[in-house]
Amino acid sequence: MDLGTVAAVAGIGLLVGFLGGLFGKGGSAIATPLLAAVGVPAIAAVASPLPAVIPSTFVSAREYARFGHVDRSLLLRSSLIGLPAAFLGAVCTRWISGRVLVVATELLLLALGAWFAIQPGELHDVPRPVDHSWLRITLVAGGVGAVAGLLANTGGFLFAPLFVIVLRRSLKDAFGTSAALASILAVPATCVHAALGHIDWRVTIVFALAAIPLSGVGARVALRTRPRVLQRTYGVALVALSTLLLFAL
Repeated sequence: MDLGTVAAVAGIGLLVGFLGGLFGKGGSAIATPLLAAVGVPAIAAVASPLPAVIPSTFVSAREYARFGHVDRSLLLRSSLIGLPAAFLGAVCTRWISGRVLVVATELLLLALGAWFAIQPGELHDVPRPVDHSWLRITLVAGGVGAVAGLLANTGGFLFAPLFVIVLRRSLKDAFGTSAALASILAVPATCVHAALGHIDWRVTIVFALAAIPLSGVGARVALRTRPRVLQRTYGVALVALSTLLLFAL
């Protein structure tokens, strides 16, 4: 890589690391189109951020866990369902159009972002029973895991909002648990892409060096932000990112 590309990859890593920590997501879905835009080959743009996601999301999840915002029961159940679903999703890539799925996913994120942005008051500001239904967890973890496998990412961009809407978690609990889950789901995808030779380790190293410290910063900012402000910011960010990624297709 020339120095210009190195600087661009580092800048993307800073942005993705901060947003990943702030919103409890791995960030590979954001990183891929940005890396492709600065000249990283398509398959390397998909696969190279994945190894960096494992430590960066672990760092942000650890920050959330320090304040009790990682639901370990939900994490375990979602991992048990999400890991095989992600594997099956990866297998199905030979039959399902990735472009169609990307468009559908971004439209869903646009709708979810609008929902978060316009909700009156703070979500779940009145204590409500947490939903531990295996059916709901299976639908969320299985569905998002399959999408993650198909799109070669960790699914954090969908886990967090669905944890709030479907499973009634608080926003910060959803971010923390989503970050921890993203770290787990990145492992099998990383192994597969590494075996296939899809990872440009130069991109991975530069990206990781920038993303890992900023993921902790993003998590600390989220933890210190009032829930209502965080909710609005999250909604606006989802709308903006999904819109930008739709135009980038």
